[in-house]
Amino acid sequence: MKTWEGVYSTIRYVTKWWIGNMAGIVLIFLSFQVPGLVNREFFNHITGDAPARIGLTAMVVLLVAGGFGRLFGIFFTVFTHVPLQYRIAALLQKNLLGRIFKLPGAQALESSAGETISRFRGDVDEVRWFPLRLNDWIASIVNGVLSIAIMMWINPYITMVSLVPILAVMGVVYFMRMRIAAYRKAARETAGHVTGFIGELFGAVQAVKVSTSEQSMIDHFSELNRRRPKAALRDRLFEQCMDSVFRNAVSIGTAVIMILAAQSMRAGEFTVGDFALFVYYLPGLAEMTWMFGSTTARFRQLGVSFERMQRVMQGAPETDLVEHGPIYVDEDTPQLERPERSSPDRLEHLSVRGLGYHYPGSENGVTGIDLEMPRGSFTVITGRIGSGKTTLLRAILGLLPRDEGEIIWNGKHIEDPANFFVPPRSAYTPQVPWLYSASLTDNLLMGLPQVEGELERAMYSAVLEEDLTEFDKGLDTVVGPKGVRLSGGQMQRVAAARMFVRDPELFVFDDLSSALDVDTESRLWRRMFERRGPGQSSSPGTGQDASSASTERQTTCLVVSHRRPALRHADQIIVLKDGKIEAVGGLEDLLKTNEEMRRLWSGDGTQSETDA
Repeated sequence: MKTWEGVYSTIRYVTKWWIGNMAGIVLIFLSFQVPGLVNREFFNHITGDAPARIGLTAMVVLLVAGGFGRLFGIFFTVFTHVPLQYRIAALLQKNLLGRIFKLPGAQALESSAGETISRFRGDVDEVRWFPLRLNDWIASIVNGVLSIAIMMWINPYITMVSLVPILAVMGVVYFMRMRIAAYRKAARETAGHVTGFIGELFGAVQAVKVSTSEQSMIDHFSELNRRRPKAALRDRLFEQCMDSVFRNAVSIGTAVIMILAAQSMRAGEFTVGDFALFVYYLPGLAEMTWMFGSTTARFRQLGVSFERMQRVMQGAPETDLVEHGPIYVDEDTPQLERPERSSPDRLEHLSVRGLGYHYPGSENGVTGIDLEMPRGSFTVITGRIGSGKTTLLRAILGLLPRDEGEIIWNGKHIEDPANFFVPPRSAYTPQVPWLYSASLTDNLLMGLPQVEGELERAMYSAVLEEDLTEFDKGLDTVVGPKGVRLSGGQMQRVAAARMFVRDPELFVFDDLSSALDVDTESRLWRRMFERRGPGQSSSPGTGQDASSASTERQTTCLVVSHRRPALRHADQIIVLKDGKIEAVGGLEDLLKTNEEMRRLWSGDGTQSETDA
């Protein structure tokens, strides 16, 4: 997509606001014509060089009318300024975020989260400001053309000389266009590297401390910060030099015009009123010349911003970035509805056959995975650190695009697992769950309408009822950086409760119990098995687990774990080694027949992991 196509599409999205803003700015610029013309008539009147066309009273009336016109233009410009900008920004950010949500979850970002945020902020800002700069340029051209027409009518020769600086600036911008884009790109990228590194560093504090890499991280951060100001200074300095060229070229042209005007006045071809008008028009022509150069330079820089945002879109059609759609500014945001559960959503049997995925440029991943999960089964995937457990879960759920194999739900082949494995079919809790800095209620519902009693049932199932009594505001307690800081185990259980609220057919847990003590973990799994289907979760308030509720287990779970309580509950255990299935079976059989399982059971190599 060419830069002008992106600009045109964003302007079409806010056409009425853009036209209104342009009309206001043009009115402001044209209102400045009135004092110049009045000045000409006034000086001609008092010098007697030429007959005045209007009287003093009319001059005063025109000046007052011009002032009111300027005020009206300012009001109209301010009225349209913010809606125009933020509608464009909202559209771009919505399309960027929408594309990220459509991509496989584990590969949604082509760079770090921090660098991606810099594109949401800095590059979007460049685009939202450009239509306003374009309006300023258009208004200056309208004002400049009218001024030149009047000046040509008075003295064509002097007027033609005044156009020389404009042509000079156009030539300078043309020859410098590639350097403008290169410097802006370097400045944006170095800024993105800094913000990206900060985001990664805060997300891996524990890993840095464990590996005692604090000093090397500080050194790398310092190096990034040395590069950033250099690139920013180069970009800013070049921009200021270009600005200086524009303004100095205008100053030189102004001096030439004044010399020629003085000669014409001595020859009697130029009145004092004409001279006053030309001097009055010179700043407007200077503004037009400067704005031409500045807008052209900004246009080149805008191309860099579009290019950086296109990289976030990762393979989507280029026009998707500026695709028009609702942003819910003038209308209410649609209410999020609970997904309806239909008969095909009920899980009877899940099969995975020949599944494989390898990380780009690497042999790491999983290969030839076969898995059978009937309804109500509890399947545990275990293995050493780096054996591919997390990768397998992500490939099944579509968070990573599988290279081979098939996934079958109730006999139906699933072609798009990323969009299929969502509530009410399945829900997933990763190794490190994320909570928003909001109330527990908001973290559990995430926009869903609330059903009476469901949050309490979900908290009970997640073994959080005792923790809840310690919070001053109960479910209204704000958690995260702006509220109560939860422990690792509490965060994992809140994430599990979020799954229970959605009551899916398939629960997928990635090392859920790694931060839980043995008693809490045992209670959590026991309550999981008491969930007997939609609306029939175990009830809080008894003071003990309702173990007497012995019915056929309906909850289907796919779990990554190395903890003994989970392994003891498993109907089948899948042992992974080097990305392949080493063995499948029950706990007792595997302990008898498989050396790898015996090693894992004894605790060798099964510490809490971040599994590739």
